[in-house]
This record gives sequence, C-alpha cells and structure tokens, in this order.
Amino acid sequence: MTQAPGTRRDIPDATVARLPVYLRALRALTAAGIDVVSSEDLAQAAGVRSTGLRKDLSHLGSYGVRGVGYDVARLSDEIARELGLQHDWAVAIVGMGNLGHALAAYSGFATRGFKVRWLVDEDPEVIGTVIAGLTVIGFDELAMVAGDGLIAVIATPPTAAQDVADQMTRMGVRSILNFAPCVLQVPEGVEVRKVDLATELQILAFHEQRGRDEDDDAARLGVHAARVAEAAR
Repeated sequence: MTQAPGTRRDIPDATVARLPVYLRALRALTAAGIDVVSSEDLAQAAGVRSTGLRKDLSHLGSYGVRGVGYDVARLSDEIARELGLQHDWAVAIVGMGNLGHALAAYSGFATRGFKVRWLVDEDPEVIGTVIAGLTVIGFDELAMVAGDGLIAVIATPPTAAQDVADQMTRMGVRSILNFAPCVLQVPEGVEVRKVDLATELQILAFHEQRGRDEDDDAARLGVHAARVAEAAR
C-alpha cells in the first residue's frame, strides 16, 4: 500500500515514539543478514506486542505479506523516510557543562542521521575552546550561521533553559530537545521533547519500592501461614 502524492499521513504521537525503536531493531536485523522478518519476531526485537506493532505499521501503509512477514530493507526505508532521516539534520548543543561535554562526544548521533555542527555557550571563558573536535561559539555567532531545520539540544541548568529556548525560537528553531529539568514555554509550532533523567530514576525507585513491599507482604503471609499450621497441630 502506497501513499498518494502530496498527502500526509496522520500518525499518532505514540506510534511516532515507537518508530525509532522499530528502525533500530530493523537495522540490527539487516546487520545480522536477515532480509525478511515476521511481525512476532520484529515485535520481540523491539520489545512490544505483535498486535501493537502491526497497528503501528498500518499507519505507514505497510502491512507485510501474510505468511511471509516484512521485507526488512523496504520497511527500514519506509520508517526512515517517515522520520525524515533521508538526510542528516544539523544539531546545536547548548550548554557546555558535564552533560554538554558528554553529548558532544556521543558518536551515536552521526549513525542515526544527526550531525552535531555547533556547540554553544554564553561563558566567555568557554567560547573558543575545542570540545570533541568542535569550537564552542556564542549565541550571536550561532544566529548568523544557523539555518532552517536546526535541532537545538538544551543541556543547561534549569535556570538558564527558558532563556536559551527563547533565543533559539527567535532564530527560527522549531525543534528542541530539553535535558533541563523544567517546563519550557515556547510559541505555537515549536516542538519540545523532554529528557528528565531524575524523573526516570524516580519512576524506577517507585517500582523498586513496590516490589520490596510486595516481597515483605509475601514474607509476612508466609510467617502467618506457618504459625497457623503450627497451631493446628
């Protein structure tokens, strides 16, 4: 099933969030020399249910072949095209603290269609230094060289993040990945994705504590049952 020229698919946000996971699984299959994959095997590789995977892929107009599966190369191309990964996207990382340094040195961006072109900071002592092979620039210089399609990554403390977002949107940036633990206010039409490591750890702590509570409850029930059995003798 193909998409008519000039039309755009209406894909749910939840499905969009899973497409990169499917693409990563498909590329791993390609690297392993696998040309065709069933929905069950692809779902297992992606860590989702096969019914959900088939529903997600139906939004792309790709249903696979019953009894055969999905053509790995073709499906990879479809997902990459839908995600806009047919060309590299320019990325600017703002904030050259510890997190900014780590992101600048991360090699995974380049292999997934993103090229870190600029490292940005407002500290005069940081501007001009070289990190991961790139010279750190200030906001004024970024405003002169940044073009359409720039993705900004905010790696500043939360107190500076809103000001950075304001400067980015004034430059015409419409896509922001925010690592600062705060909520950004941006104009309509600007997409913000948030990565909050502390929140994710807190969620894990919740589940860890819940598991411990269940273990404690089970232990208490076991002791109680043993006492009842002993008393009944």
